[in-house]
Amino acid sequence: MRKPLFLAAPLVAAFCLFTIGCKKEQTIKIATQSPLSGDTKDTGMDIKNATELAIDQLSGPLKEMGIKVELVAFDDQADPKKGVENAKTIVADPSIMAVIGHYDSGVQIPSSEIYHGAQLCNISPANTNPDVTDRGYAEVNRICGRDDVQGAVGAQLAKKRGIHSAYVIHDTTPWGRGIAEYFKKEAETQGISVVGFTGTEERQNFSTLVPLILKQKPDAVYLAAGYEASAVFKQLRDKGFKGMFISVDGFDSPDAAKIVGDALLTGQGTYFSTVAGPAFAYPDAGKFVNDFKLKYGAAPHPYAAQSYDCAAIALKAIENAAKEADDKVPTRAAIAKAVRALKEYHGVTGTVTFNAKGDPTKARYFVIQVTSADPAHWVANRVDQTLDIAPPQ
Repeated sequence: MRKPLFLAAPLVAAFCLFTIGCKKEQTIKIATQSPLSGDTKDTGMDIKNATELAIDQLSGPLKEMGIKVELVAFDDQADPKKGVENAKTIVADPSIMAVIGHYDSGVQIPSSEIYHGAQLCNISPANTNPDVTDRGYAEVNRICGRDDVQGAVGAQLAKKRGIHSAYVIHDTTPWGRGIAEYFKKEAETQGISVVGFTGTEERQNFSTLVPLILKQKPDAVYLAAGYEASAVFKQLRDKGFKGMFISVDGFDSPDAAKIVGDALLTGQGTYFSTVAGPAFAYPDAGKFVNDFKLKYGAAPHPYAAQSYDCAAIALKAIENAAKEADDKVPTRAAIAKAVRALKEYHGVTGTVTFNAKGDPTKARYFVIQVTSADPAHWVANRVDQTLDIAPPQ
């Protein structure tokens, strides 16, 4: 027989008091901004996926407080205008408490102006332009290194390898031109003659540029561009260039091997610097790599592990700020403050403490030697150097 409602109600009330007071679950969101379409969509998707994995694995303490965490992903299309448009949508949603991204510094910098205006925490896994943090915004952080240091690392590699002259090519973007200028500055400090400095938006046909480079007879060619422009290496080798190729983190893709092939291994070989080493270079990343493969069916691209750590830092900061707010959803400003307050956070890519600008107090840089022209073996390229370097003051 159905019991009268007035008898059941006291039992429900008593049960609520006995358990957790029938606390209503609150939902917050962490957003990602990265290219989910276009040439760099593979890396952009991994930024999103690694963030999702971190939320799945690390949001338990918040759930125990009655705070559910959801992911909301935005495609910035590697386009500053789209990034800013998305950023305006993001800050207008009061449930979004942090942003993980972007991939392109040229997108992150204008987008983060919007985050800054809303006091919304942004942690970047990949943006290396000095202006990302040199603006001094309390909400903006990165766990990777900087172009001014990475450019210098490339020049120091050239000096170490006996290079006396170099021709510099960049892709005309703020990122490419910036890192090229830092390479040039350090190369000249090291006594290396920079015999050419050219910006080009070309990605396939370098028939005009190659003769200009060969005429200068450089010992090395430095390419500050994404792998899409690496065809210049093949075309130089085809015309008899025997020197060294040096590139940057945007070159780090198996597609570079598809484009250049055996020309990567001839002459004095090919090296590149990066702020995101291969997974095997991080002693604590093994479980992350296995979990990522299991969930998404493929090995993670560069910056996936960094994205996992960015999300982990955001979750820990939200947790700490929520505790300060008596297990309630904290303010955006409180979360941004809690991110900077974290000390020696141990993630899968290393230990992170942010300085007053939002840079890691020490960032890891890698010099990689290309050892195979087979795209399937790209992840096994040799780590030539691993460097932990503090950011410029």
